Amino acid sequence: MKSYEMIREIFNECANNQMRDVFISEIDTDDTDAIARSYCEGGEVSCEKSILANGTIVYDIVTDGVRQRLGFTEI
Repeated sequence: MKSYEMIREIFNECANNQMRDVFISEIDTDDTDAIARSYCEGGEVSCEKSILANGTIVYDIVTDGVRQRLGFTEI
């Protein structure tokens, strides 16, 4: 099982508001896809996964118009 620092960013789509909610936690898992799927609940859902050059796994998720990003960095 691997340990990750997970950063969850929820983007505010309101006009003139560029703030984000940011949550940081430690996760022990062998399946980051399963963790990301747990945030994919809603009527209209899209999820795109990418792996950065430094090994960070990033999921860009949109659920019913709410955009969020999960980043997993191995610790």
